[in-house]
Amino acid sequence: MSSSYLIALGSNRRHHLYGRPRDVLRAAMEELSALGTVTRRAPVIDSAPMGPAQRQFANGAIVLDSEYDPPALLAGLKRMERQFGRRKGRRWGDRVLDLDIVLWSGGEWQADDLLIPHVDFRVRDFVLSPAGAIAGDWRDPLSGLSIRQIAARV
Repeated sequence: MSSSYLIALGSNRRHHLYGRPRDVLRAAMEELSALGTVTRRAPVIDSAPMGPAQRQFANGAIVLDSEYDPPALLAGLKRMERQFGRRKGRRWGDRVLDLDIVLWSGGEWQADDLLIPHVDFRVRDFVLSPAGAIAGDWRDPLSGLSIRQIAARV
């Protein structure tokens, strides 16, 4: 059975093959088709550094239809981050690629290493803006509000 996922993408470091962070995200959007069918892509936006990060970020979002359950999809996303050159480091530090499951068609998911909906998405304009462009009517299973409604409050 296929599920739909809203995936947030971020980058603020160049990649040796793909180049600038915006181009890293475009390449990652293509590569994500290995995990399912990318049905919608948000325009890539620029956003300010967060926490210890020093460089401006490029952010985007996709809707992915996939046969994978949330833990298997998370494993695939983490593998892709490593393939793009992401190294373990500080939270919110500079990174080549960051991929997060924000929402999924199954509602909530709770496990030690994965919470859906993503715990911080409601207060992050750099997630809500791209997500609203492609999935504005998707609802947060906890608040019942649509992404568009949440974004209007931020």
